[in-house]
Amino acid sequence: MNWKEFADLALVRLEWAILVYFVLVNSFYGLLLLSAARELITHMLSVRGESRQRILGAVAAPKISILAPAFNEEATIEDSIGSLLALFYPNLEVIVVNDGSKDNTIGVMRRAFDLVPIHTVFEERIETQPVRGVYRSRSHASLVVVDKQNGGKADALNAALNFASGDLVCSIDADTLIEPDALQRMVRPFLTRDDVVAAGGTVRVANGSTIRDGRILDMRCPRHPIAGFQVVEYLRAFLFGRLGWNRLGGNLIISGAFGLFRRDSVLAIGGYARDTVGEDMELVLRLRRKGYEDGGPSEAGFVPDPVAWTEVPESARVLGRQRDRWHRGLADVLVRHRGMFLSETYGAMGSVGYPYFLFVELLAPVVEMIGLIGAIVGLIIGAINVPFAILFFLLAYGYGIILSVFTLLMEELSYHRYKRISDVARLLGWVFLENLGYRQLTVIWRLRGIVKYMMGRKDWGKMERRGLSRAPTG
Repeated sequence: MNWKEFADLALVRLEWAILVYFVLVNSFYGLLLLSAARELITHMLSVRGESRQRILGAVAAPKISILAPAFNEEATIEDSIGSLLALFYPNLEVIVVNDGSKDNTIGVMRRAFDLVPIHTVFEERIETQPVRGVYRSRSHASLVVVDKQNGGKADALNAALNFASGDLVCSIDADTLIEPDALQRMVRPFLTRDDVVAAGGTVRVANGSTIRDGRILDMRCPRHPIAGFQVVEYLRAFLFGRLGWNRLGGNLIISGAFGLFRRDSVLAIGGYARDTVGEDMELVLRLRRKGYEDGGPSEAGFVPDPVAWTEVPESARVLGRQRDRWHRGLADVLVRHRGMFLSETYGAMGSVGYPYFLFVELLAPVVEMIGLIGAIVGLIIGAINVPFAILFFLLAYGYGIILSVFTLLMEELSYHRYKRISDVARLLGWVFLENLGYRQLTVIWRLRGIVKYMMGRKDWGKMERRGLSRAPTG
């Protein structure tokens, strides 16, 4: 066998192996989609007839402390805090932590909410960077602002935990807008079950929508391609990804932009880890592991109807930084908790959830890039014929399009957020265009994240905000 024959055989076998990988992965995606559909139907039937308004007058409603870290958020901070203060919940406190912002974030808050400095004694149960000052709003009694030296998002959340007094803590990003009744919906798992340690809600893309006073007045599908593709990604991630894992029991992620946790459980494990860029996922894994090991609450649920809105990047450069940071965080968290792999101690989380996130979420870009390069080289040297390349493309991308279309169908049949046919049509267009360049870019960004993780990089990268009230419509 000469080198040409050997190369041909190697390429063909490699492509077949990758093809089998995609078949298995997409089959599991199909299982997730079926689980998500069943879970969505079950959830909608169970909440039908319930009156969330009863929570507003309930003396026993658990107190919720909202923890909102802010770093260089002057463009969005006023709208974000305004939306938090307008939430419909009877027992609420809002703790905003200015994490050493270099812009005028603290000045905007002082002006907009009439902040005055207070002298307070607090127990530093979790060590953080020094606190420079504490402020309370004269116009909103439930608002507390903590000004501290910069220590990163996890350090800011830990500082907020030291000041929090709620039974539950809700961690959000400072550029997030929460719908008025979201907490009434989100608290439901904690009221109906004793084994829930954390719950997450849906995060949706606000770009292109009309926003006023921290509220979405008119939801629109973005015209900007990069924002539009992210709408599709977010719908897939939440409506069939995390909702599907609810039934399979392996949910490992609650978005750092919108999550609810038992405060005593978070304090018991020492709060957020400060030496990782995947602090939200890492917290969920530690909480769940602790619950399994000690026999305490260990379930992390996803509730589809509480919604938080966020501004997503519209620059490929900024989005690339975000995605490689997310992938570095995923790699770091999986390595930290490698003892969970196939461990019966942690139930479905260890036997199904961890292997999925390792072999699919973490390694998929590696496999996809090898497959694409192999297919191109094989076509050039004639080792792979055109029908096989078409089959490869259809299985790698075509099935993904089908899953995305079914996700949009679930959205339209359940919550129907996009009221205009033109918006639904545009969203469907983004589904089909996503695989023509954008998906390949995300593969490159995630591969870059793996390389940076192996190099020990833990920087966040600069994130630029336009401001939600100025979210572009075109």
